[in-house]
Amino acid sequence: MKRLHSLIRTSPLTLLELQATHSAAIKLGHIADLYTANNIISGYVKCRELSLAHQLFDEMPHPDTVSWNTVISGYVNSGDIHSSWEVLRAMRRCGLAFDGHTFGSILKGVAGARELEIGLQLHAVMLKVACSENVFSGSALLDMYAKCGRVDDAYAVFRCMPERNYVSWNALVSGYSQIGDRDMAFWVLESMEMEGVWIDDGTISPLLTLLDEVEFYRLAMQLHCKIVKHGLELFNTVCNAMITAYSECGSLLDAKRVFDGSLVCRDLVTWNSMLATYLMHDKEDLAFKIFIDMQKFGFEPDIYTYTGVVSACSAPEHKSHGKSFHGLVIKRGLENSIPVSNALIAMYLKLNNRCMDDALKIFFSMDLIDCCSWNTILAGYSEVGLNEDALSLFVQMRSLVIEIDHYTFSSVIRSCSDFATLQLGQQVHALALKVGFDTNKYVGSSLIFMYSKCGVIEDARRSFEATSKDNAILWNSIIFGYAQHGQGNVALELFLLMRERKVKPDHITFVAVLTACSHNGLLEEGCNFIESMESDFGITPRMEHYACAIDLYGRAGHLEEAKALVETMPFEPDAMVLKTLLGACRMCGDIEFASHVAKRLLALEPEEHCTYVLLSDMYGRLKMWNEKASVTRLMRERRVKKVPGSSWIEVKNKVHAFNAEDHSHPQCNEIYVVLQQLKEGIKVSAPLFGTNGAVRNSTNDFLSL
Repeated sequence: MKRLHSLIRTSPLTLLELQATHSAAIKLGHIADLYTANNIISGYVKCRELSLAHQLFDEMPHPDTVSWNTVISGYVNSGDIHSSWEVLRAMRRCGLAFDGHTFGSILKGVAGARELEIGLQLHAVMLKVACSENVFSGSALLDMYAKCGRVDDAYAVFRCMPERNYVSWNALVSGYSQIGDRDMAFWVLESMEMEGVWIDDGTISPLLTLLDEVEFYRLAMQLHCKIVKHGLELFNTVCNAMITAYSECGSLLDAKRVFDGSLVCRDLVTWNSMLATYLMHDKEDLAFKIFIDMQKFGFEPDIYTYTGVVSACSAPEHKSHGKSFHGLVIKRGLENSIPVSNALIAMYLKLNNRCMDDALKIFFSMDLIDCCSWNTILAGYSEVGLNEDALSLFVQMRSLVIEIDHYTFSSVIRSCSDFATLQLGQQVHALALKVGFDTNKYVGSSLIFMYSKCGVIEDARRSFEATSKDNAILWNSIIFGYAQHGQGNVALELFLLMRERKVKPDHITFVAVLTACSHNGLLEEGCNFIESMESDFGITPRMEHYACAIDLYGRAGHLEEAKALVETMPFEPDAMVLKTLLGACRMCGDIEFASHVAKRLLALEPEEHCTYVLLSDMYGRLKMWNEKASVTRLMRERRVKKVPGSSWIEVKNKVHAFNAEDHSHPQCNEIYVVLQQLKEGIKVSAPLFGTNGAVRNSTNDFLSL
């Protein structure tokens, strides 16, 4: 018997060894021994052979509490909470007493499966059998409530526990961290220290997930000091969370220092965290280097690695990298991974319109297509202007009963915005109301944008008022809406209201505010915003802010200030800034500087027709016909074609589209008669306005279309 017990206690046993031990126990007649049988059941559970474990359990004449607990634990660890619940009910029917391990095991499964109803029933049973005060089962109950989002109930259990251990405290910290209650989570940490409870990696890791803004950088540093003080810096869960926290607090340098100091405890998650950090800070080249280095250190990239590194290839300059990674994905057999396929689709869609076929090829080759895949293609159609295809895809998603979420609605409403089809947008809005997504921040933002673009700013405001108004995305959309509608003062009032509501503005907010100032001639206000962005709000001006500022100066006739701003930029101007500067030259009539800017633009984007058109238009205004002809000749040589202007209008639920000099519409004759009448009316009215030539120039622009 002793020999058999020593054999059973040897761990870990392979399945073959365990079956041999089981056979020996039967042959020697020791299988009826409760200790022996329980150990063999435990071995089968550890080998994940639950059917064999349950078969032996059923053959036991008198299983004890340990036997039942082992089977329950086995089902819990395999993720089968409902089978473990049935075993527990059978245990109760047999009249066996539950102990702390019984409740601890099944509550662990309930917490993992988020089965709150079962958890509530277990709590009632625990109260009935006076087991809720046991520290093991009490901690498991607390953890169950916390993971099911019922943190107030978790705290109530915590307060009633006569004895608490570090597991109880950590479960409470994790619960408050999960719901984003930063103040309570750190209060629990402070209470732990006052009670003399030892802090471990399970305490610190959840707290680090709450440090996700620049304003929490000092708090991240303080927590880092505490980590070093308690000797936790080499726990890889803490190290990984620390890298992410520093990254989200805006400190790439500190994240890199933590990574460099983690040489002895790095795992795959550590490498993925550093790769994600470089991507967050737009350091794609360093992300590619990390991808190579991790393999040199013997770490095989997983789907998270490939998802991250593929997303880094969205910029045109990394297009060749994207193709290479696509090939590597196929070589490693990950082409059927849904997250990787979705990342590849998104990458191709962001590169340019010509890669749409590559994205669709991946989409249609996928064996399993999830909601994210459909949404990625839908968003891609919207981004490249294939709005009819986007709307058709949305109809197809509904007919196939594909799950439609807030990202779906956001994309399809954007397509309605680009079409400026109010009635169709209203129908999608009604559907969003029906399924309860209308107050979602992304859907709400898209609705505001759609109504603004369709010219119904009142409905845009109503959509804004229906939301929680607690997110910068929503405020940005409504500020943009009023800016585009020429109501700059209302846009600035909304910005002040946003600050009163304690909603933190982001870099897009300032693009919206500067646009409002630019479009409404608010030069002084715009200059104040440019100067206060970094000092008052901690937002470093980006390329798009400089473009807005140049546009502001250009519209106000201050070309010299616009030139000076470009010269003092901390980085080289991109095409967007140069186009804005060229537009400013056009408004101020500086043909010499415009020619200089145009040359730089044509070197950057030789195939972009807008630059040629703007320059040609300026030469035409100044009657510089030779120069105008040379621009036209250059376009012809480079095979650049002017994209004709287009417009459309929705009448009686039907969209009527028009191109420049278009004669295809069935009511073409009547339309051109009215257009001629409008031209003549403008010619008569133009001399009545001012002497600065602004209206005359606008009239000439209109007549030249």
